[in-house]
Amino acid sequence: MKQETTSSNELRGQNILEDGHHKTLMESFFEQLNDPLIFILFIAAAISMLLGEVSDTAIILAVILVNSIVGVVQEGKAQKALESLKQMTSPTALIRQNGTLKEIPARDLLPGDIVCLDAGRQVPADLELISVNSLKIEEAALTGESVPVEKDLSQNNRAYMSTNVTYGRGEGMVTAIGMDTEIGKIARLINEAPTETTPLQHRLAELGKFLSIVSLLLCTLLFFIAILQKRDILEMLITAISLAVAAVPEGLPAIVTMVLALSVSRMVKVNTIVKRLPSVETLGCVSVVCSDKTGTLTQNKMTVTACYTNGRILDAAALSPEQNGPLLEGFALCNDAVINSDDRLGDPTELALLDLARRFYLERPALERKFPRIQELAFDSDRKMMTTLHRSGSSTVSYTKGSPDEILKRCGTILLNGKIVPLDTGKRREISQAMKILSGRALRLLALGMKTGTNRPTEKGLTFVGTVGMMDPIRPEAVKAVRDFRRAGVKTVMITGDRIDTAFAIAKELGIAERPEDCMTGAQIDGLTDKEFSQAVQKLSVFAMVSPEHKVRIVKALKASEKIVAMTGDGVNDAPSLKAADVGVAMGITGTDVAKNAADLILVDDNFATIAKAIAEGRGIYENIKKSVLFLLSSNFGEIITMLTAILLGLGSPLKPSHILWINLITDSLPALALGVDPGDPRHFMNRPPRSRNESLFAAGGLSCTLLYGILIAFISMTAFLQLPISLLMAHGASLNLENLRLLLAAPEILSRSQTYAFTVLGISQLFHAIGMRDVETSLFRMKHLNNRLMLAAFVIGLGLQGLVTEFPYFIQAFGTCHLKVREWTQLILLSAMPLVAHELLLLSPGRILQQFHKSKKYQKYTANPTEVRSTAGRY
Repeated sequence: MKQETTSSNELRGQNILEDGHHKTLMESFFEQLNDPLIFILFIAAAISMLLGEVSDTAIILAVILVNSIVGVVQEGKAQKALESLKQMTSPTALIRQNGTLKEIPARDLLPGDIVCLDAGRQVPADLELISVNSLKIEEAALTGESVPVEKDLSQNNRAYMSTNVTYGRGEGMVTAIGMDTEIGKIARLINEAPTETTPLQHRLAELGKFLSIVSLLLCTLLFFIAILQKRDILEMLITAISLAVAAVPEGLPAIVTMVLALSVSRMVKVNTIVKRLPSVETLGCVSVVCSDKTGTLTQNKMTVTACYTNGRILDAAALSPEQNGPLLEGFALCNDAVINSDDRLGDPTELALLDLARRFYLERPALERKFPRIQELAFDSDRKMMTTLHRSGSSTVSYTKGSPDEILKRCGTILLNGKIVPLDTGKRREISQAMKILSGRALRLLALGMKTGTNRPTEKGLTFVGTVGMMDPIRPEAVKAVRDFRRAGVKTVMITGDRIDTAFAIAKELGIAERPEDCMTGAQIDGLTDKEFSQAVQKLSVFAMVSPEHKVRIVKALKASEKIVAMTGDGVNDAPSLKAADVGVAMGITGTDVAKNAADLILVDDNFATIAKAIAEGRGIYENIKKSVLFLLSSNFGEIITMLTAILLGLGSPLKPSHILWINLITDSLPALALGVDPGDPRHFMNRPPRSRNESLFAAGGLSCTLLYGILIAFISMTAFLQLPISLLMAHGASLNLENLRLLLAAPEILSRSQTYAFTVLGISQLFHAIGMRDVETSLFRMKHLNNRLMLAAFVIGLGLQGLVTEFPYFIQAFGTCHLKVREWTQLILLSAMPLVAHELLLLSPGRILQQFHKSKKYQKYTANPTEVRSTAGRY
């Protein structure tokens, strides 16, 4: 017996599709070399080797090796993160075992298991159907046919893995799992599909190509200068290598790879699973969030609080099995939810109805033994109702529950105190008035109709039994999230199937809508042309009584008005709108497999406030990558200007290739990574409007920041380079001109020390520059430096590494540097701090002062009084 259990456990976990070819370590390594920036370094290494510059060649090749190793390691980490996400988002299966229902991971299915299917679930394996009830399955993944296939027990008695149940219910026995399924055969053909790249990665690739062209043009320029100045060609080749290396931010590919890999983990920390990486970038652009109400804006804990039956409105606690038996029994029997000691499975609305019956000791299993279900008509969004037929002694009884308006249309009689009487106009008016009162309490309404003595489920000629009103309490954090969205320039739109008065009451409480004119029904949408609706949608914030088709139309209309739309959903009918949105967001707890598969993001906690956190994280991740890129580019621009200035003046090269590589890969990389993982302040990211999807990395002052700091770094580096020859000329009373400077710098000892000065200032100034780049709008003295301990560590380690190449003999020989005295170190560090001085001086401009005022608590205090804000801002 023990051996049988072991064998069974070994078989578990096989119902998965293979991921295809996994790259070997060597394949991943060589893939890292396929980059324009790396090609330039290889060319530089080859020229250095031909010129006999062994140490430079070794350092360049070491840079390439380290960069590739970092890329391989981060790719491996990202793959592991994706694997864990696949497990988190893998479909589940509802199986019948020993007469009870149990939900298990689909990967644990075995041939012979009995699987239960219903609308919204994904078929977890290949099945042979053994029972069906109006079962329809969408099989487009296999056949390309978009119309769902109706199943029976004769010819169409097969269901296939990864297809989606769109209607009805059924059960089937597992016949094939994993790669033995029909979809598994297709999976073998698509496993080699190319990996999707993000828009940011495209922009970075274009940047790499641009920098490659720039480096080639600079090298060409150098040769013309060499000819004009009649300089040594070999010397200029070495200088050309230095300039080409200066144009390439060697650490950029590795830094961006690390930040993107870490972004997935950051999103998981705010309960968001990223299924498609481009959605992280798109999140920062979202200007409208369309949200379902139930379970997202509310707590998804539906409770029946009131009802209308026997001609009266009653609190739910006032009901009794004796007086209200048909109402309680009907809602419990016309129900697919399951409540047992361990699980609560099913729709929250149906669970609330079972909870109502259980208050009066009416359990569904006992009721079904007394009134067994014979047939049913499953719920769908077009009919907005569900019907079940039960045996009642020698007769039958049919119960229909659904939208009160739809039920009332189909009723000709009403049950009053145990008697069936005609439903005349007066009684219809009374029912409508009662439903209006209950809806005004922000209650969700469901009506019940019944019919006795019928041989099949029917939805005509019903007897009206009553209406129940239930409430799903608003999530307190959702109110704050809506307020945060408004401050961030993001509009919240609520889309629900509820009645318009119920929808408006909840939307008003949430702060989404203020007037009834902010709302529109699905019927009103149908009465508008696409052009009219695209104009109207911009003024609306609530859509009630809508169908899945309406949701798609709402999303398309918002996109047509140049909005970037995020859409939430949990049901199978939400899948089209989730796909239509720029960012589809599925619920992780209540979401169906279909919704999760259609979405870009999954909210682990089904909490609307989590979307606000995810948008803040998405904005922060993009900002961090942008800061890292601008930091590296401004540093490299400084190196280029330093080299070009010296060459145009006919001076010796201020930097060797090894110096530049050391700075770009070693000194710059840690600060750039620290910028990439900067925690920032989510409130800061949510205090600004969303960025444009096509925004350049150099937008919003990015280009001026790169040029300004690049020129400043070049200026102080050249100052350090010329410090020694200028001081010597002045000490000897010699004329301070270019010719004398050239003569002094031609001396190897003076050139070596001058290069050491420039090298040191260039490296350390970029450490100071990185601190300021954390927030270009905040003073150094207001930054919370302990929030980014990695930046502090990067600064200290960077100083230590820079000291390594001037104080240790082995490194002094390898880099051709000189030992520095304490006085020299002090002077060079003070000069290197100039980027931080510039950072503080820029904040003193009138525009920046006003920005600081807007971010201050003083401004927040007076925002309620615009006149006072203006006068206070003027005084400030």
